[in-house]
Amino acid sequence: MIFLFKLLAHLPLPVLHGFGVVLGWLIYLAPGRHAGRMRDNLFASGLCDPARDCRRLLWQAVAESGKAIAELPAVWLRPYDRVLTLVRSTEGWQHLEAARAAGRGIILMSPHIGCFEIISLYYAAHHPLTAMYKPPRKAALGTLMRLGRERGQATLVPTDLSGVRAQLAALKRFEAIGILPDQVATGGDGVWAPFFGRPAYTPTLAASLQRKTGAAVFFIAAERLSWGRGYRLHVLPLGDDLPEDKIAAATRINRAVEDVVRRFPAQYMWSYNRYKRPGSAPAPDMAA
Repeated sequence: MIFLFKLLAHLPLPVLHGFGVVLGWLIYLAPGRHAGRMRDNLFASGLCDPARDCRRLLWQAVAESGKAIAELPAVWLRPYDRVLTLVRSTEGWQHLEAARAAGRGIILMSPHIGCFEIISLYYAAHHPLTAMYKPPRKAALGTLMRLGRERGQATLVPTDLSGVRAQLAALKRFEAIGILPDQVATGGDGVWAPFFGRPAYTPTLAASLQRKTGAAVFFIAAERLSWGRGYRLHVLPLGDDLPEDKIAAATRINRAVEDVVRRFPAQYMWSYNRYKRPGSAPAPDMAA
């Protein structure tokens, strides 16, 4: 697998994205739950109205989902300096630098939008970043992920208590940490909060870390530009501190993720099982 990824990494990004469009449709048309979950999540989001054709948005999302896979060889295995050139521009980066200059740690919240894999690589080329990492079941894929993600000043830590402590320590050093705000929390480590009108089990870690460190929270998305031209990073300050109440904080985070998704709806990972219930989590009607 590593050898194949290294070969594909040499292909131009437009070629990889073109292949990704085909790959996206092959996955969508294959038997399984992928297509149904993708349609259900997208159509239930409320993003489709008479002014926007749901089918067209779905077709775009299918293509973008394939691009997200096909671009990984280039993002993970190209020489680091060449990967950084794929980021064509940034918007709002000055807000991050202002927070650093003010002596605050930074919590980067990166939803499953666009090429979210390139965000930590780009940030780590400028400043230290600590992010959690859960090894996949396949060892080869885990090796690939570490090769691709742990570059520059990026540090990967396990998704356990030691990892939480490492992220807390990084914030106290006024460094940055990376968090996926729209992943399903593990049982006992989240609360139910609305996400596009449906209850989603949402992590509470970011709010806890902010309360303990006074870190600044930013949402960041890597927009995938058309025709394989690269990516544009959008930095969006949360603006205010997260509420102390866990459900209120999770609701605020989900609302911010929704705002980012509305900006780039076709590039969101609609196939992700965002609304699943972890085995040890209470039922949604028990969360109040």
